[in-house]
Amino acid sequence: MERNIMLQEFLNKVNNPVLKDKLARIFTQIQQEFPSLTTEIKWNQPMFIMDGTFIIGFSTAKAHISIAPETVTMETFAKDIKEAGYEATSNLFKIKEDQEVNWDLLRNIIAYNMDEKKGYDKFWR
Repeated sequence: MERNIMLQEFLNKVNNPVLKDKLARIFTQIQQEFPSLTTEIKWNQPMFIMDGTFIIGFSTAKAHISIAPETVTMETFAKDIKEAGYEATSNLFKIKEDQEVNWDLLRNIIAYNMDEKKGYDKFWR
């Protein structure tokens, strides 16, 4: 299925219009800045993939977007995520509906995963 159709079908299921708009902007930005990444929906989550390996995934809840870049990346960017004001667990961080997207942080996380996983032959770390 074509990437934009796949992402639009996911967005159509997001009931919160604020989160839907944020996610649409995030997806567009990622596609523009990282055109080599492909998109798959796995476990009802849009994921951006590089050469068959996971780079970053997204999901939504009632009032936030969850961004999952893998535990190693969460550890690497823990200070930056905290400074951005986002809640975090060991596997993901949350952007609430009233928070802005920190584009530099998101860009750096994606670039880090792409660099770290070059030539990696498994889906997960």
